[in-house]
Amino acid sequence: MVRIVVDAMGSDNFPTPDVEGAVMAAREYGVEIILVGDEAAIKPVLDKQNAGGLSIRIVNAPEILTMEDKGEKLVLKARSKDAKNSMAIGIDLVKNGEADAFVSMGNTGAGMVNALFRLGRIRGVDRPALAPIFPTATGTCIVLDIGANPDCKPENLLQFGILGSIYAEKVRGVKNPKVGLVSNGEEEGKGNELVKGATPLFKASKLNYFGNVEGKEVIGGKVDVAVTDGFTGNVMLKSSEAVAKLITDKIREIIKNGSILTKIGGLLVKPALGAIKKLLDPGEQGAAPLLGVNGLVFIGHGRSDAFAIKNAIRVAKHAVDVKVLEAMKSAIEESLRSTV
Repeated sequence: MVRIVVDAMGSDNFPTPDVEGAVMAAREYGVEIILVGDEAAIKPVLDKQNAGGLSIRIVNAPEILTMEDKGEKLVLKARSKDAKNSMAIGIDLVKNGEADAFVSMGNTGAGMVNALFRLGRIRGVDRPALAPIFPTATGTCIVLDIGANPDCKPENLLQFGILGSIYAEKVRGVKNPKVGLVSNGEEEGKGNELVKGATPLFKASKLNYFGNVEGKEVIGGKVDVAVTDGFTGNVMLKSSEAVAKLITDKIREIIKNGSILTKIGGLLVKPALGAIKKLLDPGEQGAAPLLGVNGLVFIGHGRSDAFAIKNAIRVAKHAVDVKVLEAMKSAIEESLRSTV
């Protein structure tokens, strides 16, 4: 049975959605759930879930990491062997082989720092990358990095491409995924110094390299993996989420304030609007993998509800089932050998 650690203190409204989503996942996917956090807060919520017969247990972690934990303060907490926060204890369960993956809706920076110091990197990876799924005209695209590394070197982008390609193939089921470099123009030679420096590395690699892609090509589904630095990726993510929300909010507003005919039309297109909302909802994917650390770690939105957390556990379970970590290690090893 796959064992998933859930940071029960991760979401903005912890522990209720975290516990509810974990119970839903245990019931639907047959996974063992380890809820990590303040046992006194978790147990009353769990007792209300009719979870008898499910493989769920609580590991007490009396401390909570918040958005106020930053910089040196956060690093010291992440490096401490005696850390008592839910992220540190949960990730240690994965490190010690007591669990297969860790899922949290908590502070992204805290998740990354704890994973780095407690799990370490895959040999040959300099920096881990957050890799969410973007909806596209033809399906989905993995975009990485979206915030873990604001400043990168060309070699970092190549590693992101390898990790993203393996994840797309193993977890998303894409054969020979096309990999593109996010740039301000499709033509080779366009882009900043980072993109120009990364281009020959991608061309010499064994990746199915597509070339440069603008934002419209990413959304248009031209590639399966879009590689960029964390600054650019974070701007892409937040801009796309804001645009999606603007469009859906405006449609609702126009229908609500429109004529009788407009309201009737709104009722007729309601199923289609529901399908679009589902496509754009980050909760459908639940969480983004932190690729490059020596363990399976998934980090989602703080505002996640139980549905999103359940889906995050589903994605984590699938990553365990298809042995994506082992595949990434093998691919990076091969890349290292080819550069010797």
